[in-house]
Amino acid sequence: MAAGPLSDHDALACRASAALARPEVDRQKQLVFRARRSSSGVIALSLTPPTSDASMPAPAPSFDEEDGFAAGSSQGLDGLHDVFSSDSAEPGGAAPELEPCPSSDTYWALSRTPLTSLAFTLPLVLAYEGGVLVLGRGSPRNGADVWLRQLLDALGFGGYFLLPLLTIVGLLAWHHVEHDRWRFSPAVLVGMCLECLILAAVLVGLARLQSRLWPLDVGAGAAALAARFIGFCGAGLYEEVLFRLLLLPAVGWVIARLGATPLAAAAWAVGITSVLFAAAHYVGPLGDTFDLHSFVFRGLAGGFFATLFLVRGFGIAAGTHAAYDMIVGLW
Repeated sequence: MAAGPLSDHDALACRASAALARPEVDRQKQLVFRARRSSSGVIALSLTPPTSDASMPAPAPSFDEEDGFAAGSSQGLDGLHDVFSSDSAEPGGAAPELEPCPSSDTYWALSRTPLTSLAFTLPLVLAYEGGVLVLGRGSPRNGADVWLRQLLDALGFGGYFLLPLLTIVGLLAWHHVEHDRWRFSPAVLVGMCLECLILAAVLVGLARLQSRLWPLDVGAGAAALAARFIGFCGAGLYEEVLFRLLLLPAVGWVIARLGATPLAAAAWAVGITSVLFAAAHYVGPLGDTFDLHSFVFRGLAGGFFATLFLVRGFGIAAGTHAAYDMIVGLW
């Protein structure tokens, strides 16, 4: 009797039967991702054939800390092995040395690290604090220095060298928190000097555009020059410590907690601390007489230094501040 055409139902049943009788060659060809971890904690990926029965779900890979391979793995893909694991898969093999990111070795990255900022501003600390000791503690001091010391005195910390020590320790702690490498390049410090001079010249140009430089009475004699030089070192150092290193992040944090976006919080922090920076120059017995032109320029200068702090780091901001004061005050 001649066989009639198969119905759709019969054809589907035949294909299902053939699939059940198919050899396990296809299953052997299938590859799945396996994870492996060496004793040093480095995770690698490999492609291996499944070892479980086709009818059962593949178990999660188990890690063997002794040989560093996922249990059941017997082969891998060379490309992934080279990328994600070390060359040695033997027990106790050394962890692969990771090459440092090239971008972290550039001048722009190294000059922003707190450690480099400390090395760059340390001469300002020594020149100011040493100069004050030479001239006498009764000599005029920078306003930000006086306010910071008064705050420490109110908290019960009256040591003379505590403020510069806290500045140094604070920068070291910041560097530790950032997980930067503990190194700096002398060549980077030279580049930072040149960058600060260029930026200070830009700020002098802005002052001339406003047609009003800060009034400074130039006294005669080497002692007067030395006193002004020491004062400018203190202004570049402690005014940046107070208004940029301490106040700017604090104001930005408060504004961010109020719901502002990071960019808006940074902008508000720059604006508020710049106004406070300008106003501080008219406070106290040694403060200047208020003048609208100088107030506006000092506010702009505060924004300039704050932007440098955010973009280029504390060292460039402090160095540019000190260089500007020296340019307009000594020449």
